Amino acid sequence: MSRLSRLRGRWTIPALIVVLALVAGGVYFTRSGDDPVAVPYKEAKIDAPESPDSTQTVTIETRLYLPQQTPAPAIMLAHGFGGSLRSVHTQAEEFARRGFVVLTWSARGFGRSTGQIALNSIDREVRDAQKLLDFLGTRDEVQKDSAGDPRVGVTGASYGGALSLLLAGVDKRVDTIVPVITYNDLAQALLPNSASATPRADATPAATSFGEDGVFKRSWAGIFFSAGMTSIDLSSPTGDAPEMGQTESQQPAQQPGGNSGAAGQPPTPALGACGRFTPEVCAAYTEVATTGRASQQTLELLRKSSPVAVTDQIKQPTMLVQGEADTLFGLDQSDATARQIAAAGGKVKMVWYAGGHDGGNPGTSLRGEIADWMAFHLQGKGNDPGTGFEYTVQGAFRSSGTPSLRTVVAPSYPGLSGSATERKTVRLSGREQVAVNPAGGNPAAISNLPGLGSALSRSSAISSRLSIDLPGQAAVFTSDPLDSQLLLTGSSTVRLRVARGDQSSGEAILFAKLYDVSADGTRVLPGSVVAPFRVALPPDGSAAEVNVTLPPAVRPVESEHKLALVVSTTDQAFANAEQPAAYRISLASDSISVPVVPGRNVTTGFPVAALWGIVIALLVLIGAGIIAMFRRRLAHDSDPELSSVPLVISGLTKSYPGGLKAVRDLSFRVEHGQVLGLLGPNGAGKTTTLRMVMGLIHPSEGHIRVFGHKVTPGAPVLSRIGSFVEGSGFLPHLSGAANLRLYWAATGRPLEEAHVEEALEIAGLGDAVNRRVRTYSQGMRQRLAIAQAMLGLPDLLILDEPTNGLDPPQIHQMREVLRRYAAAGRTVLVSSHLLAEVEQTCSHVVVMHKGQLVAAGEVADIAAGGGEATFRVDSPSKAADVLRGLEGVHDVHEDEDAVHASMNGVPRAAALSALVAAGVAVDQAGPRRRLEDAFLELVGE
Repeated sequence: MSRLSRLRGRWTIPALIVVLALVAGGVYFTRSGDDPVAVPYKEAKIDAPESPDSTQTVTIETRLYLPQQTPAPAIMLAHGFGGSLRSVHTQAEEFARRGFVVLTWSARGFGRSTGQIALNSIDREVRDAQKLLDFLGTRDEVQKDSAGDPRVGVTGASYGGALSLLLAGVDKRVDTIVPVITYNDLAQALLPNSASATPRADATPAATSFGEDGVFKRSWAGIFFSAGMTSIDLSSPTGDAPEMGQTESQQPAQQPGGNSGAAGQPPTPALGACGRFTPEVCAAYTEVATTGRASQQTLELLRKSSPVAVTDQIKQPTMLVQGEADTLFGLDQSDATARQIAAAGGKVKMVWYAGGHDGGNPGTSLRGEIADWMAFHLQGKGNDPGTGFEYTVQGAFRSSGTPSLRTVVAPSYPGLSGSATERKTVRLSGREQVAVNPAGGNPAAISNLPGLGSALSRSSAISSRLSIDLPGQAAVFTSDPLDSQLLLTGSSTVRLRVARGDQSSGEAILFAKLYDVSADGTRVLPGSVVAPFRVALPPDGSAAEVNVTLPPAVRPVESEHKLALVVSTTDQAFANAEQPAAYRISLASDSISVPVVPGRNVTTGFPVAALWGIVIALLVLIGAGIIAMFRRRLAHDSDPELSSVPLVISGLTKSYPGGLKAVRDLSFRVEHGQVLGLLGPNGAGKTTTLRMVMGLIHPSEGHIRVFGHKVTPGAPVLSRIGSFVEGSGFLPHLSGAANLRLYWAATGRPLEEAHVEEALEIAGLGDAVNRRVRTYSQGMRQRLAIAQAMLGLPDLLILDEPTNGLDPPQIHQMREVLRRYAAAGRTVLVSSHLLAEVEQTCSHVVVMHKGQLVAAGEVADIAAGGGEATFRVDSPSKAADVLRGLEGVHDVHEDEDAVHASMNGVPRAAALSALVAAGVAVDQAGPRRRLEDAFLELVGE
């Protein structure tokens, strides 16, 4: 956000009111900006049987979050693998603010809960959750459907999402569920194309069918197993450890040693190597990790602990949320769950979003949808969310480094393949090619970086461009340039022919992936996903023809781009074939079938209909009339005595529904020539205060005056404010200089008043100012945004975190710029979390905590706190004697080259004069403490 003078136009203000009124009709799960107040919770420990036939018990730690009004429906919120109840604290508070009782817990083997991890075993982790349902049934705060039957929904991500499905399948007291980025069949997820009723690829009758073994997802499985021994939270796409820096490892009581295992199975490792896993789970992982194959016993163990075991029993309304950037649990997993629940007569809504284990958690809007689902099915509030299909389309990256996103909705979920009328055929070309598998399967191609994809994808498209296909190890087939955009939505299919290229073994392990190739040759692998498959080759050397289902993805492939099908012999994320081999790979059909799901775009604006046009026009006219009535009165709402004061805030309070007060009775004053730093921890109310100063939101109480004029949305005095808050919004295809000129032209003010050259000098971009903004680094965009805020040399300049993205020399330069700017008689208000930078840059400081003012004044006075001072002198002992002789000064002590004292109101200048008079050479005098020390003391840290 930048200068606000553009709001002065006659029609801009009414139009803005209309837009804000319509946007305000949307319900959001959480609020951006300052952190809201904490929600109270109670902790308890609940005992559960170790297993149905055991007399031993495990202890489950729990937290019960309470809304403002009870009794209320409850939500059970499960954590992800490697996490604990502390991992979902923020989500629990969000649900509680929506009026739900929220129960969180640490699954056995995690956090401070005891027991061993059995991977969501129905006889263990699921039975524990049933005990928690019993617990909710006894609580007076929880609304009941009948005695012992709480009104309850269950949600969670990854491991917790699977738990919500399993619990709904075995306990009908659950009323609704929202599983997020989770699995249907753990065997299929970790060993894609293992024997099941729904294989991802199949062979023709003339060819040998696939083997019983899937292709082991080695990297993710290793991370998954390690998370059970450490504190990596796999429900968090960043792989963050649980909150508060606590180690979640809880080593179960175990005896050293091992056992021989069942016949045909490798021996169970010593229990010390199993971490917190049960011996059965540890043995299964060891088998697959060492052999690359899973026995029937291992597959059964994984499936018995997977939702697929109970989905035919789930009748509760279900909202499935799955990530489009997820190489651990892909869209195929939620697809299988949706089909199975629907076949059993359940109600299913499907949402695909631009995130996942490799792409990020659900954002504010999607979390709001989840809360709306719970509100409708548990509280009876809001509109019926239905059973439609919603997916997010991620487009090109903006200049800020974030992707453009749009949401498309369809009336029903079509599945990964869609119907025959929803598929498009794209022709491929390419001769037969020989692809070699190196000995040991190494070096291997790269399709994704498990555990790292999320961190990379948050800043750019780099994660989807990291795919590397090694020369000689892959066959490539490409399409002609597309003549129009193709919105790929689901799983494409292609028919391949594979034959031995030498005296290879009778089975091939191959990896298929579909790239989007731009006109300049840049390749993007949507979602970084790849489809592994095994092909049994005929012993006579003839070719096997096989239909291959490519991994599901969502990708807008633009016109002039090409599709490229790559079939590789290796992939570093999977267990590759160890023996050297060569394969002849060709197209059995010269086309690829691509699914397309038609839908309605719900993020590009209002529906184009005559009725909407009439309604909007009426609202604009009404808004214009209201503004015309009150504009003149607002323009004269001023205090002449404050006409020369840049900013006065008096009794400012901002309250939100539910009793939340982001700002409480805040008052302070900013004078000419000051560089004032607005400080406070997260949630202090800084951002809310700045938004009220700029007229973006209304205060609940109190008022703000800028040069004597009361601040209201669209007030003319806002033209005297320049601001840079929360993003710049530059046009990426224009140069920096062109962006500044275009912005100033939009204000309607004469070009000679812009002082563009001064602003460009401040930006310090050199020749880069004539380059397109899309080529700028974050620091360059930051400097350009600050220069934009300074256009017209506004009397009051408001900057939010101005040094973000700047290197040390640039920070030093920015410090000097702000000082010079204020020295010319103008005023600067800086909100920052860099205390050292504020101490060096600002002349005055306002400290906020929990929405209230806790200190205000000159930086030196705030830092001095109780009046402690330091004097650097040539003779500390002599200086100490002089200071002890001054009335009021106490607590004098010395060190190697300085003396420190509590001045107790005695001016430092008086002490300095006494020292000089006594012949003590003083090199430096100042407050003893740093601003950081004073700040931490003020906010109680």
